[in-house]
Amino acid sequence: MSNNNIWVFICLFFLETHLVMGRGIAVQEKADAAIPVTTMSPPEGNTTFLGGTSWCVALPGVSQADLQNALDWACGLGMADCTAIQGGGPCYDPDTLVSHASYAFNSYYQQNGNSDVACNFGGTATLTRKNPSYGKCNYATSGSVRSSNAASMGKHNPSFKWWKLAVLILLFYYGR
Repeated sequence: MSNNNIWVFICLFFLETHLVMGRGIAVQEKADAAIPVTTMSPPEGNTTFLGGTSWCVALPGVSQADLQNALDWACGLGMADCTAIQGGGPCYDPDTLVSHASYAFNSYYQQNGNSDVACNFGGTATLTRKNPSYGKCNYATSGSVRSSNAASMGKHNPSFKWWKLAVLILLFYYGR
């Protein structure tokens, strides 16, 4: 094996190990967050149980930086299903931070038991009883949640940056 092949193998091994470990940590955090807490009936914060369906949406007027950080977390470590807000998805338009964050926040909220705690996002979200769905963009409800696919998020996927870094390292090495 030549030195070039060894270098490529080491880079790819490091990258794959890091990505797998990163995904495992995210899955573990999600699993820990999903451990049910025994409470008296009715469950605290479960607004769908007490008064009908509710949705979690972004608060208009919060700082763009806070909203972007919350959106990145929801679509990354929060493992919300953000595929509908990707380019060409049914909820991509309008292409605004508030619209995309609202969809991601609600996805996380519905996947995590509809509790008030699951609709906080650092104070950038609020609950509503008005269905935010529009056109072909359908916001999930507690009975319609499907499993998330955090690995296919593209634009909002933090691990995508690692692939870019690996490609840059390889281009730099072969460009010498």
